[in-house]
Amino acid sequence: MSDLFGTPATAPPANPPLAERLRPKTLADVVGQAHLTGPEGAIGRMVAAGSLSSLILWGPPGTGKTSIARLLAEAVSLRFVGISAVFSGVAELKKLFAEARDAARAGQKTLLFVDEIHRFNRAQQDGFLGVVEDGTVTLVGATTENPSFELNAAILSRAQVLIVRRLDEVALGELLDRAEASEGRLLPVTADARAALIASADGDGRFLLNQVESLYAVKLSEVLDPAGLAALLHRRMPVYDKDREGHYGLISALHKSLRGSDPDAALYYLERMLTAGEEPLYLLRRLVHFASEDIGLADSNALAVTLAAKDAYDFLGSPEGELAIVHACLYLATAPKSNAAYKAQKAAKKAAIATGSLNPPAHILNAPTRMMKDLGFGKGYAYDHEAEDAFSGADYWPDGMAAETFYHPSPRGHEARIGERLAEWARRRAAKRAAQ
Repeated sequence: MSDLFGTPATAPPANPPLAERLRPKTLADVVGQAHLTGPEGAIGRMVAAGSLSSLILWGPPGTGKTSIARLLAEAVSLRFVGISAVFSGVAELKKLFAEARDAARAGQKTLLFVDEIHRFNRAQQDGFLGVVEDGTVTLVGATTENPSFELNAAILSRAQVLIVRRLDEVALGELLDRAEASEGRLLPVTADARAALIASADGDGRFLLNQVESLYAVKLSEVLDPAGLAALLHRRMPVYDKDREGHYGLISALHKSLRGSDPDAALYYLERMLTAGEEPLYLLRRLVHFASEDIGLADSNALAVTLAAKDAYDFLGSPEGELAIVHACLYLATAPKSNAAYKAQKAAKKAAIATGSLNPPAHILNAPTRMMKDLGFGKGYAYDHEAEDAFSGADYWPDGMAAETFYHPSPRGHEARIGERLAEWARRRAAKRAAQ
């Protein structure tokens, strides 16, 4: 038997990592994949029937693909051989196939697990066809990439593709419970820190257990809150260099004068910096930043004006081009202000971090391959241009995540009209939901 690097398996280390110690012993112990391993799942049905077909396990890292393959072999009494496509080549595959034929003649069938099977090129993938076709091996491949794009059609026609899901909060919480039971002590974290630890794993059980092992390895004298947990597990970048306080004081004064709609004060600080020899392109970068952060959709021309000022300065240079910078500065100071886009970005980022890699709903995913169509990708998509007023009111949020509102337009400038439009769309969505 070989390990995942294609080398002969050796005795396990005396003190294996926590993730290895907690590797499930039966398919029933696998967390988060009941849709596959349960009695009604594809794998559960195969095991109950005592017959296993070739499989491709498609899913993100740390979700149990390797464990499922090992346990499958045990469940249906197959000889398990595991290799990684990263470290294996044609010569080794030929050797493994020969060993599998010898084992078959002795009455022992082989399950060949290929981790990262998408790393094999097309010719190497073709090498599996004969041994799969004649039953020399039952192939179980694991991939984090879309099999439709990365695997030969011939392999896909001979293997069933099963989607291994990212681990949800419940599954990750169960892993934490098992880790604490294995260690015989609770994690030294508050309830909020425990939730933050789970969220940081983004569905990856192996990453979570590695983080847990790091926590247990440190002799902590107190229970960690979320801030303490973040400080321990993730180092901050070095403190910003403050050896030019006058420079940063002036740019702060310019920014706040613009935000406060005082064009004269803003122009004063702009000239203070230009006179002192500040790099004009640095000032232009700050003005472009301000146009998005403090004006946004209240006046979308603000961003266009600042970018045009950058182009004008590039074209004219100093001192003539500096007038374009003044033009942009005065435009920004006198424009209606809104930080709605800035706040929306922060709120959306927070939600993106909290929810990790939830998949979009299947109906808005493209289905360029037959396999993806069979999995339901694109089914039921409502093409908005064909709807009344080009608005279908469909649900575009991931399964398991409620719709959220990040963008709240200000009542100023162009955003006032945007707000009216969003309110009408919200009304129509609510009416559609009520009618369903």
